[in-house]
Amino acid sequence: MTDKAKKWILILIGGSIIMITVLTAFLLNGGRVFHYNSDSGSGNVSSVKNEENKEETLGGNEEENQDVEKKDLADEPIEPSIEEDIPSLAEVYKDYFPIGAAIEPKYTTGLIAELYKKHVNMLVAENCMKPEAIQPTEGNFNWEAGDKLVEFAKENGMELRFHTLVWHNQTPDWFFLDKEGKPMVEETDPKKREENKQLLLKRLEDHITAVVSRYKDDIKSWDVVNEVIEPGDGNPDGMRNSPWYQITGTEFIERAFRVAREVGGEDLKLYINDYGTDNPVKRDHLYNLVKDMLDKGVPIDGVGHQTHIDVYSPSVDRIIESMKKFAELGLDNIVTELDMSIYSWNNRSDYGDNIPEDILQLQAKRYKELFDAFKENKDILSAVVFWGISDKYSWLDGFPVRRTNAPLLFDRNFHAKPAFWAVIDSSN
Repeated sequence: MTDKAKKWILILIGGSIIMITVLTAFLLNGGRVFHYNSDSGSGNVSSVKNEENKEETLGGNEEENQDVEKKDLADEPIEPSIEEDIPSLAEVYKDYFPIGAAIEPKYTTGLIAELYKKHVNMLVAENCMKPEAIQPTEGNFNWEAGDKLVEFAKENGMELRFHTLVWHNQTPDWFFLDKEGKPMVEETDPKKREENKQLLLKRLEDHITAVVSRYKDDIKSWDVVNEVIEPGDGNPDGMRNSPWYQITGTEFIERAFRVAREVGGEDLKLYINDYGTDNPVKRDHLYNLVKDMLDKGVPIDGVGHQTHIDVYSPSVDRIIESMKKFAELGLDNIVTELDMSIYSWNNRSDYGDNIPEDILQLQAKRYKELFDAFKENKDILSAVVFWGISDKYSWLDGFPVRRTNAPLLFDRNFHAKPAFWAVIDSSN
């Protein structure tokens, strides 16, 4: 065999080997062509399939990572904090009326204290100035908690309201026991009933004298009597059938206002305070009582409208109508305990931690309507006081049933809710 023939045989054999190799790789690669990976830096060949696999894997991981990040952010608890970059309620409404909030002594320190400092310029004691807290037993006075609020208000340039000198609730039983320790309301002998009446009025006078004497220089706005009207109790005059009323009639009201004025002087503003004053029946009973007292020369300066309302009722018009009615008597009006439940009165359900957004928006709308009306009637309204400042601490979590409520402008982390921004928007 010639050398030329040997050369061609070697070429054919080599070519066959290459073709077999290529065909084998082609079949093993699922019938796909080859792709040169220019990013490899080594000139290695890689299949298009491998490249697609790489892209799918990377893409899938990226989406997965984003989902994980989003989930982590959603699950991460929001920490309570004070939003320093939002407007101050008190500052926004400074040309209309003071903005206040109920407070407990334990809230005068810590983060929540900063919320009060930023947003309100008036305070009222939620519980610690009620008769039960100040004079739990006869002649023994507890001033510590009340003094703490006075000091906190002074330190922060806030006005302080007093709540309350006389109430049927949170008043210790000893007030209503006779000299022998028996319930006064059970006495049937006319002579002893009169003695009990005078004893109760003396205890009332002593209590008011002690309290007003202590705080008259620091507190100018006073709830003297609280919640004395209750048409449902069946009395023709609409009076609540409390021990005060059963033992003294309406004389306890007259005596309370007269003693408060005598001890505190003309500088004090004295209020009769009640809830549901928008209800025409209750409002008219209260109006008749107050007018009768004024005709007797009883020193009543104004009416406190608690304004515990909900996102559905009452109408804003009815709230304002009541204020106008008392203004006709020459009286001042104060909103003393404002909050707005997210449940209607007859609803005993519980949203828990998942309050629907539409409910919060409805609440915001209602708050805006309310404050629009307050602004328009600022000449007959001297202050607006919320019954608390944050949803974290609200009496409505336990009334009328235990559940999660959200009646105020700041949530449980002290952050502004839609209702806050609605009230701020109303100011504009």
